[in-house]
Amino acid sequence: MQDRWVSTLAMNKFMVWATFTVVSAVLVALDVLLKVWSEGWAQEWVQEGFQGRPQRVVIPGVLGLTYHENPGAAFGLLAGAAWGRTLLTVVVILLLGAMLWYYWRMPLERRSWFIRVPLIFVFAGGLGNLIDRVAIGVVRDMLEFLFINFAIFNLADVFVTGGIFAILFFSLVIYRDFPYL
Repeated sequence: MQDRWVSTLAMNKFMVWATFTVVSAVLVALDVLLKVWSEGWAQEWVQEGFQGRPQRVVIPGVLGLTYHENPGAAFGLLAGAAWGRTLLTVVVILLLGAMLWYYWRMPLERRSWFIRVPLIFVFAGGLGNLIDRVAIGVVRDMLEFLFINFAIFNLADVFVTGGIFAILFFSLVIYRDFPYL
């Protein structure tokens, strides 16, 4: 009986990590593809004599595509500091490692998926922006809400923000007694 329980536990752990790996890879790929595509159309529009910021309306009054390179953190923080990018890169790598450790330590209960799935989104978003920051020195943003004056953002930012809100909601409202460690 115990051997059967151990193999079920191992299978669950395997499935948990397989899901993490596949979903993270798909989300990071979507983010990177959107960033590469947005850089391409932005350069094309500038070459066509487009004045000002390369911008196109996707949904009138709601969503536009505006290419922007962010050399800093959220809202351009630390953009002018050379040490800021290094510090931000180190902090993000440490946070990604902490998320992996936390994911590993989570119990194999069904209800843990309500925390696991949003955590995958946060991880993938952080990794997507880290890839940009390390590979080209800036994070490429392209999505802009037209109905409010808000920062230009990218798909990775959506993953991080949505994941954090989901984790907070499930942790504070649904599963207040969830064993976190």
